[in-house]
Amino acid sequence: MTAFAKNAEAGHSRIVAGFDTCGPSGSVALARLEGGAVEILGQTELAGRNYSATLIAALEERLSQAGISRAQLHAIVVVNGPGSFTGVRVGVSSAKGLAEGLGALLVAVSRLEVLAAKAATGSAALDAHRHEVFLRIGTPAGKGTELLAGLEELHAIDPAPECVAVCDDAASAILMAAWPDVKVVRVEPPTAADAIRFCAARILSGDFEDTALLDGHYLRRSDAELFSAPGAREKRS
Repeated sequence: MTAFAKNAEAGHSRIVAGFDTCGPSGSVALARLEGGAVEILGQTELAGRNYSATLIAALEERLSQAGISRAQLHAIVVVNGPGSFTGVRVGVSSAKGLAEGLGALLVAVSRLEVLAAKAATGSAALDAHRHEVFLRIGTPAGKGTELLAGLEELHAIDPAPECVAVCDDAASAILMAAWPDVKVVRVEPPTAADAIRFCAARILSGDFEDTALLDGHYLRRSDAELFSAPGAREKRS
């Protein structure tokens, strides 16, 4: 049964799962979309470094508690980065596998975009380690550019955004060092439930991913790629 057929049988009520495994901790959420309303049926927090062993089990628990079967899933919202390489891969591969196996639809969203929406700002930043941030710079049209930036790259951005959403101390410190006048808006880290709320309009409008083509939104190459380049060993030492 296709997701569209399941939706028709449900009388326009859509069951949506959400995955966010990009950060130091993650989450799995389950929601019901009824018209334009989003009802979060539950959310489970996931400890970092163990996503591959806990993500599907957490989803099964949420489905069981709500009295919903896997086959009733209309769509899956996956936060596909930026963040931990391992976490991004686990989230994306799990979402793709479920979507393909169940005939569910798939929506991918940037963690930076969800963070910016949660703080009601156009721009957002996340700690990328190595004295860098993952940065989203919003535009008046609602679009955004995302990049990996250290102090040098931040100094080169002109004009700097007036306010930037953050959810960690490291990103805040780097932004303040580069842009002393920036307004830093601190909020709780984005979750799978936040991602579902943000993507509800996309689901209702039928804006879905090509499951076969979906990949992680990394912004940075992996260590294996960086250090396998010619001369990388010398640069690292």
